[in-house]
Amino acid sequence: MARRGSASEPGLSVAELRDLAESWSLALRAERKSAPTLKSYGDGVRFFLDWCEETEAEPLLRTSLQGWVAHLLEEGREASTANARHLAVRRFGEWLDTEGEIDVSPFIGLKAPKIDAKVIEPLSDDELRAMLRACQVARGTDEKETFRRRRDEAIIRVMFETTARAGETANMTLADLDLKAGIIIIRRGKGGKGRRVPFGPDAARAIDRYLRLRKHHRLADSDALWLGDRGKGFTYDALHKTLANRAADAGLEGFHPHRLRHTAAHRWLEKGGSEGGLMAVAGWTRPDMLLRYTKARAEDRAAEEARSLNLGDL
Repeated sequence: MARRGSASEPGLSVAELRDLAESWSLALRAERKSAPTLKSYGDGVRFFLDWCEETEAEPLLRTSLQGWVAHLLEEGREASTANARHLAVRRFGEWLDTEGEIDVSPFIGLKAPKIDAKVIEPLSDDELRAMLRACQVARGTDEKETFRRRRDEAIIRVMFETTARAGETANMTLADLDLKAGIIIIRRGKGGKGRRVPFGPDAARAIDRYLRLRKHHRLADSDALWLGDRGKGFTYDALHKTLANRAADAGLEGFHPHRLRHTAAHRWLEKGGSEGGLMAVAGWTRPDMLLRYTKARAEDRAAEEARSLNLGDL
């Protein structure tokens, strides 16, 4: 197939690139990329092409990608967001090159924005309790709302006990769950790696309450563990929206589902769990990930440990 452009003379219009982005999405699905990755890549390329169209910038030029990233940062976007958008466009360029749509990717060697180390605070016990209270079922609550609340409590407990990511949680199936043993198998974690994660009796009870209601759902025969309340499935986006609503009901500000993973990591170490054990259940292979997720309260945990050591005793 003849290549239709080069780094210096791209030859592909925004409209053509939008069509090719659809093909790229199909290729990513064939590679079994996770739902969060598909969304991040798709949004990044789409937003970039929108900007190119608005500004009449040539999309397959290095200066265009650099200009767009600068625009994002000037608008006040987080460096991590700009980094994710930058990565999406670079990956798209690599795919265009591999597929023979362009002569060579113009984005090879472009550096991503520098990301400052951001400390993410875990939720306190009081904040967790507030989220769980937002899921309580009062007498007289209708069936749909009862179903939602039971499901949401189970999801929240699973996430802050197991360290499961939002995407991993949304993709859980009934076959992955062993309620009696208190184990959930995460089939495809980040990087395609699987692992077994434990949960305790409180999460088991919450899941059991949800499963009893799930039996009467229109999609009860579905393999998916979590189901929507209007006779629908339960997607990654639905999980984000649902948890955001529960956090708002609980009066929490700045909530993101990923804070539950940070919370799980902090609670593990706070209660005396080992670093090696945490790395295993969280699916981390690098110590720097452990540091990143537990940095916020490291000094507090160290202070408690110091008190227990009684270093002043002579």
